[in-house]
Amino acid sequence: MHLLESTISMPLLPDADNSNLFQPLGSTVEAIASAPEATNDEQGVSDTHATEESQIVQEIESLCMNCRENGTTRLLLTSIPYFREIVLMSFSCPHCGFRNSEIQPASEIQEKGSRYRFLVQSKEDLNRQIVKSESCDCAFPSISLEIPHQRGQLTTIEGLLTEVVEDLSQSQPVRKYSEPEAFQKIEAVLAKVKEMIDGKVFPFQVVVDDPAGNSWIELSPGESHEKWSKTEYFRTLPQNEALGLVNADEETQDGEQEGQQGADRQQTLPISNDEIHTFHATCPSCLRRCDTHMKLVDIPHFKEVVIMSTVCDNCGYKSNEVKTGGEIPPKGKRITLRVDDPEDMARDILKSETCALTIPELNLDLTAGTLGGRFTTVEGLLREVFEQLDTRVFSETSDSMDPERIERWSTFLRGLQDAIEGKRAFTLILDDPLAASYLQNVYAPDPDPNMTIEEIDRTEEQNEDLGLNEINV
Repeated sequence: MHLLESTISMPLLPDADNSNLFQPLGSTVEAIASAPEATNDEQGVSDTHATEESQIVQEIESLCMNCRENGTTRLLLTSIPYFREIVLMSFSCPHCGFRNSEIQPASEIQEKGSRYRFLVQSKEDLNRQIVKSESCDCAFPSISLEIPHQRGQLTTIEGLLTEVVEDLSQSQPVRKYSEPEAFQKIEAVLAKVKEMIDGKVFPFQVVVDDPAGNSWIELSPGESHEKWSKTEYFRTLPQNEALGLVNADEETQDGEQEGQQGADRQQTLPISNDEIHTFHATCPSCLRRCDTHMKLVDIPHFKEVVIMSTVCDNCGYKSNEVKTGGEIPPKGKRITLRVDDPEDMARDILKSETCALTIPELNLDLTAGTLGGRFTTVEGLLREVFEQLDTRVFSETSDSMDPERIERWSTFLRGLQDAIEGKRAFTLILDDPLAASYLQNVYAPDPDPNMTIEEIDRTEEQNEDLGLNEINV
């Protein structure tokens, strides 16, 4: 952005409590609105309302890149429920009238990039909020439209489409005569975008892809993964380089050295069930060297699995993964457990990275890859789901949530909490196309009357996503 240079100084930030600095936007508005009105005294007018607002909104003198005079930047620190803290910035220049506004994430670059997919099926869906950071690309695949990364925005799907129309329409009168062929193609795109805004074309998909992991599409409780989905991925070297996390030349040399050392170690590394193995690896977040710890664990009546833990001293990245070994089976597996006894919550469960989890009674639907690989208990898995949704998604103090949505979230979380505490019976379904997940049979080796295991055929789409169509045997 044009405005902030090294002159910006906010001394309260390092020593302040983030929970006090980053208040929800609704609370901020209420604080300003509830401030006492301006009063007159012997000295003149004392505008208490303005004083209250100035304590919330920071004003900084900054350079206007349009006329090179000094203007004013206003900063508002706020938090978005479902998401994280952001800084709203607004610049205005009294000399030339130039104005600009954008958002920037106040949190650090995330350990992984994130990709959101949302299926727009009604006019109401066009009002879904979108946080688009400066490193985020947006796409509408149905019309082959991509929006490259630019300034950060807090907008809606309709707002994003409206901005596309405004940007593409600006040069159309000139383009009509200078580039007639390009004019016709852009007019066709504009017609499709306008139909999408008017609600004449449903459904269509919007994709938000941010290597920094600081973008987001609003989630509504009870939605299936076909409508809203989030995928986290490890950044590539060019993406880390673009974010300023690594130096390409240094990392290339380190990578070649580490690759040769790793190849030498793999030739001599013995695998034993009785000890924890430690070997050097490359951090998937910052691509520097880190340590990975590995141990083999034999699960009775299932197979041998590998528990891996990675810690990076450079960027603080941590991960715990569970991976199964052996060949890829010809069919997937679906495990269904009827949980009607509190003791069922203590059953061991291995949820692989390719496993989807569904609880129909709770309207809970976790796509494959959510939470990664986990070896825990049924209770432990549900508690982790609850904590993720309660702390990272739901907030009753959000001004963006109407009473109906708050009630829906409250009902959903109460049902999930009742299930965790054993007060509610439910059906747990694990659907794994690689048959790499496991649920403990407490009656083993006899059949479990509350559990069914069935083989399922993988779809062509699943084979493609798993890369099985490209394997030559």
